[in-house]
Amino acid sequence: TDQLHDIDRLLRDFRTGDVLPIDRNLLDLLHVLQRNLDTHEAFHVISGYRSPRTNEMLRHESSGVAAHSLHTVGRAIDIRVPGRRLIDVRRAALALRAGGVGYYPKSDFVHVDTGRVRSW
Repeated sequence: TDQLHDIDRLLRDFRTGDVLPIDRNLLDLLHVLQRNLDTHEAFHVISGYRSPRTNEMLRHESSGVAAHSLHTVGRAIDIRVPGRRLIDVRRAALALRAGGVGYYPKSDFVHVDTGRVRSW
């Protein structure tokens, strides 16, 4: 639908402008996470889709970027939730057991993805 294409465009690689369909299961996960956090606030998106080129560039700048990141296939997103503590976002995401959850308090975001259940 047009709304899903709008979401794909919104979560595009902002460095290159590349657009990829975002995993619909990731969108479902975000919906449940928002409900479980009891908020109607819009997520602050730090990173959605990343092109392989952008991912490789980020890997050279930071040790925390995976070579085969799920961001490059539209299955991961890094977020903040206004009005919710980062630790509470992490706890709520972990409780879903719906994929990976990364906690980056120094960078002020939580990573969620639809890969295997794991945390770091």
